[in-house]
Amino acid sequence: MLKIRPATIHDAALLRTMIRELAEFEQELQWVTIREEDLIRDGFGENPRFRALIAEWDGQPAGYAVVFGYFSTWAGRGLFLEDLFVREAFRRKGIGKALLASVARIAVEERCYGIHWEVLDWNQKAIDLYKALGAEFRDKFRPVLLTGEPLQRLARQATAE
Repeated sequence: MLKIRPATIHDAALLRTMIRELAEFEQELQWVTIREEDLIRDGFGENPRFRALIAEWDGQPAGYAVVFGYFSTWAGRGLFLEDLFVREAFRRKGIGKALLASVARIAVEERCYGIHWEVLDWNQKAIDLYKALGAEFRDKFRPVLLTGEPLQRLARQATAE
């Protein structure tokens, strides 16, 4: 029934499709600019920047997870869960929890101190799942993002090395 496997270069188009499905679910499809060739280069090239897992239900692609490593100066290496998505037709089958368990196994095997991720405040089903798993919500920390022209403007202020 359920199989979770590492994504391969041959899954790049599928990953892009499901990334767009996630963005549509989150009502943010207009922000998706990733191309299949970006995923191939950055996930399956010489220096992979991320790893992905594909969940299959009876051989059909049901969802995915994307993770990458990061480093905490307080606790050491960790994993960031960038995306966790289960297609609507496959929800309520335990696939999301199974994907999280697979990510947790990677974190434990690689001696990471933990997994970090974000959830939209309106996604109550996901919030309930994460609470049930014992995840800690760190509400005093606020996500910060600098992009576009403000990013370019700040970069121009950097001192030449």
